[in-house]
Amino acid sequence: MYLCYVDESGDGQTVHPSAPEAPPVMVIGGIVVEESALRALTWDFIALKKQFRPTLRNAVKLSEVIRTEIKGSDIRAHLRNGNRNQVRLAHGLIDKLLTMLERHGCRVLAKICVKQDGVANAEDAMYGASVASLCAHFEHFLAAREDRGVVILDSRTKSKNVDNVHCVTTRKFRAGGDLMPHVAESPVFGHSDSHIGLQIADLLVSAVLFPAACATYAEDLTWNTHCHPAYAAIRERHCPRVGELQHRYRTVTGKWTGGVVVSDRRRGRSAAELFRVAVPAPVSTAFIPAQQQPAAPAPNDS
Repeated sequence: MYLCYVDESGDGQTVHPSAPEAPPVMVIGGIVVEESALRALTWDFIALKKQFRPTLRNAVKLSEVIRTEIKGSDIRAHLRNGNRNQVRLAHGLIDKLLTMLERHGCRVLAKICVKQDGVANAEDAMYGASVASLCAHFEHFLAAREDRGVVILDSRTKSKNVDNVHCVTTRKFRAGGDLMPHVAESPVFGHSDSHIGLQIADLLVSAVLFPAACATYAEDLTWNTHCHPAYAAIRERHCPRVGELQHRYRTVTGKWTGGVVVSDRRRGRSAAELFRVAVPAPVSTAFIPAQQQPAAPAPNDS
């Protein structure tokens, strides 16, 4: 069995200069881990917590370590406002987090909604559609392995929880047949202070994908508090590794999908922009100036 832990970062606020704190993107995503790897993943993350929060090394109870979260928003704050040591600490944590996901064979699924400037957004519709999309990609992941799985969402409010999974419930239990037979049940809900998987999903989404998406798709919104120049370093340093962790596959029409999917309502750019790393022009020793080397091919096209 596989478990898919999902968290979100951002909301539906309208992007406008009068509201500089409004996130220009909303990211819903997380990790897929095999049940047999969950225990080792959990203990690795506990060790990571103790490394970056030394006070936890003296905790008497394991529950205290589990409840104490390292939030993605705190990592972003270190990158924006921290000194050199805090910036180094933030990047170091992300590096070790991705190494941990790689070691345990985890996969990444996410939906990034880039909001259009000045246009009101239906947050519940964005969230619900994104959850349904993630579940569909998770279903493909499970079917390819002939296995079963469960989706665990970070709990919000009761009304939001119920409304935002109905689209998955109806796809599973419709009269015409189950569209997600390998997803054992409609998404269930957990609290991040009691589920290590949700804490890992929070760091991936809030400390990596959200700031990297802001730096990629809304870098021109210099008045927006979420479009900080320091976030470009997250995209350049960490997103190529995230790209390798995606579950990508071809549809029946031959189109690539899955992994980190981007819906860019501002300029229609694809997820490839998030993972493309510029290749510097080669140094030439000839008298004729060298031609600039083209950008490396991107792993995504949707």
